[in-house]
Amino acid sequence: MDRELYGREAVLDEGGLAARLVGLTRHGTARVAYEHGDDPPVTVFTGGRGMGKTALLKEVRNRYKGYTPLALLDCAHIEPPADHGPGWTPVTGALSELAVQLSPKVLGARPVRFPRLSLGLVAVASLAWSQEDDERARRDLQRLGPLLATVDATRGAATNWVGKVLTKLAATFADAAAPLAGLLAEATVETVLEEVFGRLQRSSENWYGSYRNAGGRGKAGLQQLAVDFEHDGRRRREAEAFLVGALTEDLRHAYTGLQRGARIGRPVLLLDNAHEPLGRQLVEPILRARSAEGRRDKVVVLATSRVRDHEGLRQATRTKLPETAHRAPCPRGTSVGSGILAVELTPLSPAQTRSAFDHHDPAGRVPAELARAVHRLTGGRPLGVALLGRAAGQAPAELRDGLTPGRLLDLAVELREDARPVPVAPTLLAELLPVRRPGPYAVLAATHDEESARMLAHARLQAESLDGDVALRVRDQLRAEDWGEGPGHFVADPLLRALLLYRLRFEDGDHPRYAAWHAVHETLYRHYGPGPGPYRLHHGLALGHAEEAVTHLRETFPGQDVLGWLGRLRFIAAAPYPRERDRPGPDPRRAVALGQEPTAALPAGLDPDTTELHLSVRRLLHALWLLTDPLALPDDEVADRLAHELRRLSGRHLTGSGSLWDAAGHWPRDIRAWREPSLPPGRENGV
Repeated sequence: MDRELYGREAVLDEGGLAARLVGLTRHGTARVAYEHGDDPPVTVFTGGRGMGKTALLKEVRNRYKGYTPLALLDCAHIEPPADHGPGWTPVTGALSELAVQLSPKVLGARPVRFPRLSLGLVAVASLAWSQEDDERARRDLQRLGPLLATVDATRGAATNWVGKVLTKLAATFADAAAPLAGLLAEATVETVLEEVFGRLQRSSENWYGSYRNAGGRGKAGLQQLAVDFEHDGRRRREAEAFLVGALTEDLRHAYTGLQRGARIGRPVLLLDNAHEPLGRQLVEPILRARSAEGRRDKVVVLATSRVRDHEGLRQATRTKLPETAHRAPCPRGTSVGSGILAVELTPLSPAQTRSAFDHHDPAGRVPAELARAVHRLTGGRPLGVALLGRAAGQAPAELRDGLTPGRLLDLAVELREDARPVPVAPTLLAELLPVRRPGPYAVLAATHDEESARMLAHARLQAESLDGDVALRVRDQLRAEDWGEGPGHFVADPLLRALLLYRLRFEDGDHPRYAAWHAVHETLYRHYGPGPGPYRLHHGLALGHAEEAVTHLRETFPGQDVLGWLGRLRFIAAAPYPRERDRPGPDPRRAVALGQEPTAALPAGLDPDTTELHLSVRRLLHALWLLTDPLALPDDEVADRLAHELRRLSGRHLTGSGSLWDAAGHWPRDIRAWREPSLPPGRENGV
């Protein structure tokens, strides 16, 4: 069944990018005109973790499997076989796996055979075999069985050819005073050709005659290939690139010659995490052959890269996903990289997020604004939308009316019917930041920049590393994961920062003390002291100490710099709220913002006019704190009260009434439009 991939229609629709490259509508129901003729670009979908890259490739696989030769490979997870010889590398392992996946029979066409690739991998498998250890040779040969079965299933799947190869090798050892990789490769290839390959396939060895120093002789090329493979470095890389060419040549041959016209749709290679070194080792030889040699291999390569500005994409044609819905030009230049079309995956829109929530909650039993609030929190990142939407749909009936993004993080969600429910927040964090120890990241998520992060790491994380600055290690890892950087926060992405702060708050298991949360924010509070500056007050608010901030804002209110005062108010109110998990009822900040809480203590010595100002600032601070909290829902009554308090303050200020009046008009409008309150109020970009 098709997966719900909202916002990916540009790739998956009947006339979308995948259909125009493969030449088939989904499920092979009809032909589609090839957009790029016989020279399709390598298409790389770029985007950070949780942007749906892997899900997109899997959906392409699901739609085209059985209709055209297809293989999906994760370039970040190629597991080496136990006790393998030097003939196995990530490239040879990947090529063997790809060939086995590409080989099965598809609708209206015979299985694809891989004789050229088989011979090349047989040749390099012979490295380091010795007469004293024929068991290693036996294991290496048996691992090639599934690949050789693509040439002849009846022979390749049997094991009798292995014994004959070993016998031939024993004779080779006996005849050679110093066995070389080339001699072993020749003996192995000769036996495999005799025992596995049919008459029509034996000529495939001639393809290796174009290898360096082969002089048109296939066996000489296979010998040289093995010799080069034995040497690490440039020669091995050249040999591996030639083996990639063997894979694409076998695929090209399946579409020509005796089988011409028997196939519709192009073969598809789906390469996940192609930013890894293996990805480049597989893609670049294909691009180089197309660019330098003019080869038309007919292979559609769809890849993903978590690193948008990867070195391998420097000469790529760049576009955004929605722009590829009907046409995706990729003009070719002289550089190899010009054959790449880099498609940036865009976040889901608010409407697409709403559709995802409707899918999991068709009866609309959760708050109407919940989907939009989740969109604000996640930034439209598909993984976050999907998981939180599923949590909303599975929420117990008694909790649905009071759901907020923060309370969704408290829930557990069932991802599979045969597995126990998993906690939402830790599961989402592990997907977005798969590191062995997320604790240091959670601590540093409370900081604002590299300087404060290094200070906090020195104070709280010295035991985490004995050989370097923890904050710089965390920074470098975030960069390596392509998490964006921005002003005001050491961890810039709002969703990742919210999840890390959630971990800091709740995962030390010491409710109601919240020791880790208090220790981190108290350290930062002291660091920014002793004066009541905005950073100190920001962390004081995160500790639940609002009165110091209220007093400071009240005392500085009469000053000339009203825009500066509004900026400090906005920054202080952006503090993370020290929420208590599973607390029933409305958010406590709401009652304070609306002036409904029991009379709280006031500073001593205030006259009536100053008391009124103090209470107004208190209500204003709590209203803004609640309305801008990404884990809370919007509240129209509180937004109206925010406007009311700003208008009242405008009437009190002698020189800055205009800015306060503008804020009273624009800030509620910004908040209802899910933007940060603008400064100056009414600034077009809402920042």
